[in-house]
Amino acid sequence: MMLNTARVFVSDLSGAHGFYANKLGLALKFGSPEMGYCVYDAGACQLVVEPVAADAPPDDLALVGRFTGLSFKVSQLAQDFDRLKNGGVVFTSPPKQEAWGGLVATLLDPAGNELQLCQYPDAL
Repeated sequence: MMLNTARVFVSDLSGAHGFYANKLGLALKFGSPEMGYCVYDAGACQLVVEPVAADAPPDDLALVGRFTGLSFKVSQLAQDFDRLKNGGVVFTSPPKQEAWGGLVATLLDPAGNELQLCQYPDAL
C-alpha cells in the first residue's frame, strides 16, 4: 500500500491556485479553479486542493485553516525559507532543528492551512 493523494481544503480556490502553483512551484496536473478542484504534482504523492463554500456545514468549514500534517521535503531549507518569505509566504515558525535531527519550518497557505517544509538529516 502506498499513499497516493493528500487533500487540502480552502475557501478561495483561485487564491490557493496562485499560492500552490506560483509560490510553491507545484505543477498543475489537472483540474482548475473553474473546474472546482486542482490536482498538483507533489512528488510521490498528488496534492488535491478543493474549495469549501462559505455556507457549508460547520464540519466542512472546520476543514479549512488548520494544521494539515503535510510536509514538503526540501534539500536546502534555509534557502527555500528565504526565497518563499521574500516572495510573500507567511511562516508561523522559522527553520528549527528537531530532536530527530531534521530541520522544519511551518508556513500558511492563503486559507490559513499550515504546511511544513522539512529537510531531513541526510541532507544536512
